[in-house]
Amino acid sequence: MVSAAQDGLRVAQELIAEAQSRGFGAIARPWLMVSLNDAEDPHFRKATFDPQRCPADCSRPCETICPAQAIIFERVPDRFSGVIDQRCYGCGRCLPVCPIQQITARSYVSTPAAIAPLVLQSGVDALEIHTQVGHFADFRRLWEAVAPWVSQLKLVAVSCPDGEGLIDYLRSLYEVMAPLPCALVWQTDGRPMSGDIGDGATRAAVKLGQKVLAAGLPGFVQLAGGTNRHTVVKLDQQSLLNPQRAGGEAAAIGQYISGVAYGSYARSLLAPLLEELDGSPAVLQMEAIAQGAHRSEIPKLETGDRGGDRLENTPDLLWQAVAAAHALVAPLKFGTQAAPQKAPRPPAPT
Repeated sequence: MVSAAQDGLRVAQELIAEAQSRGFGAIARPWLMVSLNDAEDPHFRKATFDPQRCPADCSRPCETICPAQAIIFERVPDRFSGVIDQRCYGCGRCLPVCPIQQITARSYVSTPAAIAPLVLQSGVDALEIHTQVGHFADFRRLWEAVAPWVSQLKLVAVSCPDGEGLIDYLRSLYEVMAPLPCALVWQTDGRPMSGDIGDGATRAAVKLGQKVLAAGLPGFVQLAGGTNRHTVVKLDQQSLLNPQRAGGEAAAIGQYISGVAYGSYARSLLAPLLEELDGSPAVLQMEAIAQGAHRSEIPKLETGDRGGDRLENTPDLLWQAVAAAHALVAPLKFGTQAAPQKAPRPPAPT
């Protein structure tokens, strides 16, 4: 995944001149951040169930509710049915809706000593650690594993949902990490992976951000979990955004929310574009192979099909995706007005 992201950043750098000609303004290479978890965490799990146990007359609400289209049922015998691991990102929405309650979550807990060197030696710029109140021993064990590489990083982020004793817990984590040679971000996970559920989901994100900001912890505060198109609007209404943010002034670090992380909502904006891309022969072939299809069922690639799975090879979709992403982050990065719900398509270069 790190290698794929680095490939994407290299392609993006090659497109900077064209992006600027389309009106996207000054663009700098973003930092590449990797996420690790100190114990079980909703962000590091996959849904799983046995489709053979599903009643024939089931309405299959799991398939309908899945935002990643990771659950499928094939009526053709010997075809894959169930959860597509590559698509599932662990939101958990399918678990409570199953009529027979057979869907479970399979968690992935990494071994810090094994995974940390592998990831941090691969040229990443930043590290995000997912934790929860009560995981102090797990966090400390993970931190001991990553500490030798922290001096190479530009930023460390700690992502944590609310809980009883949250502020004291975060202070104890800071004592473990201090002194830090790089920037520190407290990512307040207000309502994990829910930004696409509804506009009201952002309330929890803003409320938790205010709570951590008021505690005066060293470092920046960034909202996550439930963030969507209303997040920046609500922050502005409550004077929680630095009016000089476009100028990059750091003097007000403890007075304002410094950033917003978009997950589920960003996926919902880009999903229609990526679904068009997913219809390419190359992607269909890869998915068939991943699902264990028989050789005779794997789509054949014709001349010119290869590379169709890459967004940069489909310019129309590429620039629509860039416009959607740009409109989402522009209110924070450039201090412009709040992003529209649907990003306008940029003008063609002259």
